[in-house]
Amino acid sequence: MNKKVFTTAALCLLGATAGFAQAQTYPAKTVRIIVPFAPGGGSDFIARAVAPSLSKAMGQQFVVDNRPGAGSTLGSEIALKSPADGYTLLLISGSYTTSPSLYKNLKYDPLNDMASVVQTENGPYVVTVHPSLPAKDVKQLVAIAKSKPGQLNYASTGNGGITHLSAELFAMRTGIKITHIPYKGTGPGVIDTIAGHTQMMIAAVSAVVGHMQSGRLKGLAVSSPKRLPALPAIPTVMESGYNYQVNNWHGIIAPKGTPKAVIDKLNSEVNKAIKDPDFAKRIALDGLEPAGGTPEEFYTLLKREVVEWGEVVKAANVKAD
Repeated sequence: MNKKVFTTAALCLLGATAGFAQAQTYPAKTVRIIVPFAPGGGSDFIARAVAPSLSKAMGQQFVVDNRPGAGSTLGSEIALKSPADGYTLLLISGSYTTSPSLYKNLKYDPLNDMASVVQTENGPYVVTVHPSLPAKDVKQLVAIAKSKPGQLNYASTGNGGITHLSAELFAMRTGIKITHIPYKGTGPGVIDTIAGHTQMMIAAVSAVVGHMQSGRLKGLAVSSPKRLPALPAIPTVMESGYNYQVNNWHGIIAPKGTPKAVIDKLNSEVNKAIKDPDFAKRIALDGLEPAGGTPEEFYTLLKREVVEWGEVVKAANVKAD
């Protein structure tokens, strides 16, 4: 073996040994999970559901740090520019994959400046309408919308947000024209849809299921490929013959350069935490199911959605605020 080859092999072995040693002692202090949204939302809920299990399993506190602003890009930037040592993580949602198309001056690369850890859960959105709208299913909703182009208003959680783009994709796939009314969050949008100021909203199950049960909103369909066990009477959009599927997911990533041994350890522990029956039961109330898997599988999802949402942004000519 020549000297150059020997040196390279030795360095690789040294790096692997150091990474293993770091994983053995990790975490040695508090780990911060940055949530790029305000407290009380879906991302915050997932982070606070996972953190206690990780704290118990790994012997150090995992604390949630809410850093809202700029459509989730502020908190994302803070996290991805933190030291790549495993002590700062980022809890992301679908909005993370829409940001490259909406914000041209991002100070980070959503795919190349991070290390994927794991997808935490997966679930659908629900197509809801005001009870006064005479639509019992998606086909009837589409027929009404086509008879009144642009006259049906839909609420979203904000311009360029995931619920906005989900509705734009719905309009594209069903061939209808509907008018966007952005709100500053899920709550205000749901309230105005209940009041009839907007006629429809595509929202997370947790945001609307109570109002559906009380009759203040009608749930017409879910955006998943199969019916939701928590709402078995609600059909999928695809059952109505439209090629429409949108996932409501979250996951954990870390800054690029975080040691692979640390990533693998986090992946293993999060997989264990989300497969716990108590966790599964807790998120089932919000129409979600544990996901899990490898870092590579999660990265594949992120890469695919960056492309897909980019196409929707371009086709609908969506501009960020």
